[in-house]
Amino acid sequence: MELVRIYECLCEPTRLRLLHVLAAGPLCVCHFQAVMREPQVKISKHLGYLRTRGLVECEREGNWMIYRLPAKPSRELRSNLACLQDCVRENPVFRRDRARLAKLAPRLAQTGPACCP
Repeated sequence: MELVRIYECLCEPTRLRLLHVLAAGPLCVCHFQAVMREPQVKISKHLGYLRTRGLVECEREGNWMIYRLPAKPSRELRSNLACLQDCVRENPVFRRDRARLAKLAPRLAQTGPACCP
């Protein structure tokens, strides 16, 4: 994967938040909404941007689109995602996202990523 393409994706705060949350596992758009408290349109737009550039993958499960990090990320992507996780540990926005995701975890464990509320 071309490094410039990765950095173009990482230069936007919403996309950083999406990638940070996806590090925990695959999610449906409705779960991103619950975690990030952003409108569906904004989340879908940024997920589409990441998908067309190869930073996320998606598949349809019934009515839902499930997004995940690539199964076989390039070395460059893997390094940058690890750096992201390390750099945002103390950032309050990213910590809040992770806390909200942790509250969703029991429901995700029961229903999987395709069950929208």
